[in-house]
Amino acid sequence: MAGEPRIEHLVTSGTFSLDGGTWDVDNNVWIIGDDDEVVVIDAAHDSDAVLEAVGDRRLSAVVCTHAHDDHVRAAPDVALATGAAILLHPDDQVLWKMVHPNRRPDGPLADGDELAVAGIGLRVLHTPGHAPGAVCLYAPELGALFSGDTLFAGGPGATGRSYSDFGTIITSIGDRLLTLPGETVVHTGHGDTTTIEAEAPHLEEWAARGW
Repeated sequence: MAGEPRIEHLVTSGTFSLDGGTWDVDNNVWIIGDDDEVVVIDAAHDSDAVLEAVGDRRLSAVVCTHAHDDHVRAAPDVALATGAAILLHPDDQVLWKMVHPNRRPDGPLADGDELAVAGIGLRVLHTPGHAPGAVCLYAPELGALFSGDTLFAGGPGATGRSYSDFGTIITSIGDRLLTLPGETVVHTGHGDTTTIEAEAPHLEEWAARGW
């Protein structure tokens, strides 16, 4: 028996660099599947830690919510060790090439795609703003959204650096995420989880503040 599909959580640490600055960051790595098969959402920083968490299970894909270096640095090594495909929205190729100029992703993510793992579906939602090719993954069977850096507990992802736009992320959150069921648990790229219900009342406040 493969067991019930479940969500596993790993935190890895490293740096994020863009526009000439570098910051220390802790990243959430999400592993979705069962005892036999999993996908990894955002292979961040430490390939050995990600591979240890996957164990002897089949890794069917490394899904990148976007291509900032802290989220994709370890993706090629994880893919090489497991044979998994790296999937990225094409609009983030410009950011990907800054990190891995000699290694292309293996396949595209597109809005509306559904990735299957362990008998459940992960629906791709294109949510640009933090990055042009940012996506979230919605798993209705698990009551879960994997939001990358689009939505956090307490606000939207940062938009003060290259290839980001505040108005776009607010539209993405309002139109694509806050329309999901309120009880949906939001598993973020950094920090604590939240719910759609907890964040939905604050959209107008965020828009008015400009962050």
